[in-house]
Amino acid sequence: MNPKVYLIGAGPGDPDLLTVKARRILRSADVILYDRLVSPEVLAAANPRAEFLYAGKHAGEQEAVQQWIFEQLTEHARRGRVVVRLKGGDPCVFGRGGEEWATLRERGIEVEMVPGVSSAIAVPGLAGIPLTYRGVSRSFAVITGHCCGETETDWTRYAGIDTLIILMGVSERARIARALIAAGRSAAEPAAFIERGSTPDERTVIATLGEIAAGRVNVEPPAVFVTGEVVRLRQRLHDCSCAPVALAC
Repeated sequence: MNPKVYLIGAGPGDPDLLTVKARRILRSADVILYDRLVSPEVLAAANPRAEFLYAGKHAGEQEAVQQWIFEQLTEHARRGRVVVRLKGGDPCVFGRGGEEWATLRERGIEVEMVPGVSSAIAVPGLAGIPLTYRGVSRSFAVITGHCCGETETDWTRYAGIDTLIILMGVSERARIARALIAAGRSAAEPAAFIERGSTPDERTVIATLGEIAAGRVNVEPPAVFVTGEVVRLRQRLHDCSCAPVALAC
């Protein structure tokens, strides 16, 4: 049998948001390499006899850890083990899943992709913020707020898109908000940060781009950053008694 790796999306954190296929494969896994944002509840759904290898990355060590991931996946797959690469959200949405897929194929290892529920779409929806809404938003874009040494994002490209979802943007939130305002978006535009979305610790912070640009909004990662008029719909659609709303300071 050819060596094989399952590239699986773990979703935003709630184990009930795992796909049926993901859960089935996790139960039969021999080795699981998992990321920092994979929740303990999701890991609990896996084969308890599997070998769990933590593959989380921190600033300054991303490339070294990524090379280690490539080698671990290759080694265990070639030993004939059922290998799972478990990534938060969807593996191919800012998770370097495509790079891992390409590297494994270059090494002659088969890859089966098991898509996951992306936090970019699921977390705002769970918080009562629809990404599209008739008469309010006809378009959305998902953007990374973390450049990792790549070319700086040209925020003018997104000025006319109704709803923006920014992942990994908490640490750069003030800079991003200033850039969006400079690109033509209103400082009064509503925005939201949904911290630890889909988990019991979920918290939503509502502010304006201007308040974020001024550094007046306290947020803790991980959080999904949403900006656009759809944020105003949250009060109508979401039962605020179930999830506290923290206003900007």
